Amino acid sequence: MADTNSKFGFVAWTVCVIAAIGFAFDTYELLMLPLILPQALPDLIGSSYLPLTRPQWISAMFFVPAIGGGIFGLLGGYLTDRFGRRRVLTGSILLYAFSALASGFSTSLEMLLFFRCTTFIGVCVEFVAATAWLAELFTNPKQREAVLGYTQAFASVGGLLVTLANYFAVKNAESFPAIFGEHDAWRYTLISGVVPAIPLILVRPFLPESPEWERKRAAGQLRRPNFGEIFAPSLRRTTIVTTLLFACCYGIAFGALQQVPQIVKTIPSVVAEKEGKPEPAVREVEQLAAAHVNGYQEIGGIVGRVILATLAIIIVGRRMLLWTFQIPALLIIPAVFFYDHQNLDLLAWGIFISGALTIGQFSFWGNYLPRVYPVHLRGTGESFAANIGGRVIGTSAVIVTYALLPLTDGSIALAAGIVALVACVLGVILTFWLPEPPSEEALEGDHEKPHAAVMAPFQAPSAK
Repeated sequence: MADTNSKFGFVAWTVCVIAAIGFAFDTYELLMLPLILPQALPDLIGSSYLPLTRPQWISAMFFVPAIGGGIFGLLGGYLTDRFGRRRVLTGSILLYAFSALASGFSTSLEMLLFFRCTTFIGVCVEFVAATAWLAELFTNPKQREAVLGYTQAFASVGGLLVTLANYFAVKNAESFPAIFGEHDAWRYTLISGVVPAIPLILVRPFLPESPEWERKRAAGQLRRPNFGEIFAPSLRRTTIVTTLLFACCYGIAFGALQQVPQIVKTIPSVVAEKEGKPEPAVREVEQLAAAHVNGYQEIGGIVGRVILATLAIIIVGRRMLLWTFQIPALLIIPAVFFYDHQNLDLLAWGIFISGALTIGQFSFWGNYLPRVYPVHLRGTGESFAANIGGRVIGTSAVIVTYALLPLTDGSIALAAGIVALVACVLGVILTFWLPEPPSEEALEGDHEKPHAAVMAPFQAPSAK
């Protein structure tokens, strides 16, 4: 592998571009639900078979796909270690591209829920496989930190793009072909998820496999992954602490930030704008207001990820790096939700800061996790923390938020603030037990380095 100051070759740049698109597409799909659900729910609830209330359906739409994604994503992490990073990446892309298209043609909430589950599964698998793949393609420490950090920054670009796509769909719905005789903006927003998948499907299957994984497999040194190993004495603390910290991050995101579109509807200026208007116009006002605030959140997320990518190269201690985001989050995010917002723009700026502090932490885990598990357990260990901690435990915060509504006189903002406060406090405390990454030699138990021939495609041609 080239040293830190070497230029990337063509293949290396291609890998980074495709990885950035992949991370953007992941967030594009995940952050679509808060934007489309306020409109899809009233359209589909009459055709549903399950007798659930609106709050129960909202909780189910956020939590059930996360459970499915977490469980199958855990299996995907195991398959990533067993059969290779590239093959599993390709399969995950095909799964959620098809799911994005099919979800736009849902005829019931149950059907929408099913395809949101399959979308989540694809996204959960893709994140784990992609971070392991990048960490093993770029073995120089500073170069690896930069690549992981800056490609993950594009995840927030995905959030911004889905906000723009939803806004475009709302404003231009009547010009699109009718689906089931209607021009529902939420359907076009869901279907738009296919677009970012096209370059991934065309290019990613032809990119190289992880050289480190391939070398060990060819040499017969690649041990079969085992879930029990991530709880071996040498890794137990790492697995438990990272899983719980991942849960705290997702608790803030799902229990608080993703409920902002519900909060926006209660802002006095939005309520006043809706008065006296017919139902379609009321829904358009709510959609545009939610898109406005969500855009601030996603721009904040980009800022947070870029700051993390920059600080990851400068700050050596991983605990200190994480506290750089956690401590300000503890002071600011609960206050944003506890404050009685009367102005939409003031709420938007509060969500901008909250997004930067929360989403910056997500980038941290993409950098940290590949460094604390050996090659044969990298996908399995990452997947357990991200999927069991984040998708299963963390996203259950949305259930807690809605369960608190009777105690907060129906105030979703106050309930979300309580959940955010608890998650922030636990995150700061748990970080005291976060292990610093071991050296690569200690991690793998040997002193082998990737062969130069295997890494050659990632280096720029030397000047003659």
